[in-house]
Amino acid sequence: MKIKRIVANVETQDVSKAAHFYGEVLGLDQLMDMGFIATYGSNEKMDTQISFLSEGGSGTPVPDLSIEVDDFEEALTRIREAEIPIEYGPVEEPWGVRRFYVRDPFGKLINILTHL
Repeated sequence: MKIKRIVANVETQDVSKAAHFYGEVLGLDQLMDMGFIATYGSNEKMDTQISFLSEGGSGTPVPDLSIEVDDFEEALTRIREAEIPIEYGPVEEPWGVRRFYVRDPFGKLINILTHL
């Protein structure tokens, strides 16, 4: 058997809140909108990964999602322009990533990172 896809599901009573954060700020495409579910994604080929953590590293809480970007400075600029509070970072971690934490509109802790 081969895993074809892993999908993160976030419960909310207002799926439209995802449009600004995931669509406009992070630049994901809306792939589906059926009213009760809106799916955002990218046509980029990605590695399939699922992580299990006892902490988020450097003494931080475990993030709900980690999103790796190709242009860290652009992601940081978009977050700041959208006036989304940064909860941690930006920081270069000893294991070779630069990252920061923000909360999405649903209260989920998002780790936005790039590998150095």
